[in-house]
Amino acid sequence: MSEKKQFRAIKGTRDILPPDSALWNWFERKARDTFEAYGFRDVRTPIFEDTDLFARSVGTDTDIVSKEMFSFPDHSLWKLEGQRTQLLLRRPSLQDPLTVHVFRAYVDEFIVGADIALKEGDIPKTPDNERALEIIRTYSDRLVAHFMPTATPLDDPTLQLITQSIQQAAAALILGDIISLRPESTASVCRAYIEHGMHTLPGNVKLYYAGPMFRRERPQKGRYRQFYQMGAEVLGPSDAPGIDAEVIEMLMVLFRRVGLEKITLYLNSIGCKECRPKYVELLRAQLRNVKDQLGADSQRRIETNPLRVLDSKLPQDQPTIETLPRISDHLCEDCRTHFARLKEEFALRNITYEENWRLVRGLDYYTRTTFEVTAAGLGSQNAVCGGGRYDGLVELLGGPPTKGIGFAIGTDRAILSIQESGKSPHLPGLAVFVAWMGPKAYQAAVAIARKLRDCGLIVELPAEEMKFKKSLGLADKLGAKYALINGEDEVASGTYTLKRLANANQQKLAEPELLEYLESERRGA
Repeated sequence: MSEKKQFRAIKGTRDILPPDSALWNWFERKARDTFEAYGFRDVRTPIFEDTDLFARSVGTDTDIVSKEMFSFPDHSLWKLEGQRTQLLLRRPSLQDPLTVHVFRAYVDEFIVGADIALKEGDIPKTPDNERALEIIRTYSDRLVAHFMPTATPLDDPTLQLITQSIQQAAAALILGDIISLRPESTASVCRAYIEHGMHTLPGNVKLYYAGPMFRRERPQKGRYRQFYQMGAEVLGPSDAPGIDAEVIEMLMVLFRRVGLEKITLYLNSIGCKECRPKYVELLRAQLRNVKDQLGADSQRRIETNPLRVLDSKLPQDQPTIETLPRISDHLCEDCRTHFARLKEEFALRNITYEENWRLVRGLDYYTRTTFEVTAAGLGSQNAVCGGGRYDGLVELLGGPPTKGIGFAIGTDRAILSIQESGKSPHLPGLAVFVAWMGPKAYQAAVAIARKLRDCGLIVELPAEEMKFKKSLGLADKLGAKYALINGEDEVASGTYTLKRLANANQQKLAEPELLEYLESERRGA
């Protein structure tokens, strides 16, 4: 008999278990409370979207879109998918005429199925799909002609050309929409903003979100394939530096509230659509001159996204990067003024920061303000938050002219940094273990447990009767602060015995005094 399969979490994912989950809940509550104090409201978007949404917003040349997204077709055409698979596996040969007949039958079956699906709207009617089907039909006709009495017989190279052309076109046919698990949430929030006409709301629209994101990355400390983010976005008509400053102030207030002390805020401006393209071309020209001194990834990015070269962590790239022109020296007048006013806002709010001219962020949609927060205890991957301004992204996605700024906190890394600091908060644990003995005591135990829980206390009520010594032993193992003893004596006297497990002190209390005492303890905890 074969061994039963041992199921484990998929590589790059993990389970968040108690007591860690309590720390996560605490952090998320702190974040929600902080965001809402600044007027932000919760938005919840789907975890998967049309792949083109991310390709258009994040950028097709980014690693996220080109390498890291989990993408898949969204359709129910499993029969047609199976026919395509069989078609792709065929290797017809003139040495075995039967294989040619079988291949032709699979082609005919696939064409019929695809035509029906296209007519019924199950296959997207796009130019690429129509072109793929036309190629299949054209080469299928050439294959059919081979069997006609008056046709010129096929030779091996022609049969190979027909086979490859049909199979390549069949493989390219998109069966349904291509969707992706979200690698980030800004694009999703902008899509929701456009779809629901939120630009008609008064003032700036201030939204925050929390949830899982997905990237096919190499797992390492603080980085997972399913990871979690909390973030905030401001969308509206204004790009005033005060908006940027308040968003960053809110972020730093949150980090102070959760006890992240050894953090550094880095700040930069990467220009706008007027000055940034000129700088990018200057940077590309300089990089071409030193291409041989850079690593493979940086060499590739010279043509696709030269700003990303500045973000390289390869030691061999660093001396060369330090010689490159800096964006701060090439900002237009409006961008220089915006950046200067932002620094004045920082001074007004007592926000400390360091300028980092290499801070470009990894996504194509950023303009002007970019920022990042790093924390101690995370090794080389020490960024816990990143963000910036993305004026024009909403327009790029088909919406009205809109300014935008936001950030995303890597919740996994923020929690890890709190744990590494040794300053995790003292979170409320089990307050009362109700130790009852006897059927009459159980009825009173159920009633008092409900009242204690209504007071906001965490209460454990055993479902089965236990011996007194065993009850206290379990209460101690569960970390209860108190054991509430309810036996025959207590039932007869209408009281409860409250025992503090840390020092064994105990007292008899009637129900009103018991509730008042434990409520005052909870408030003072």
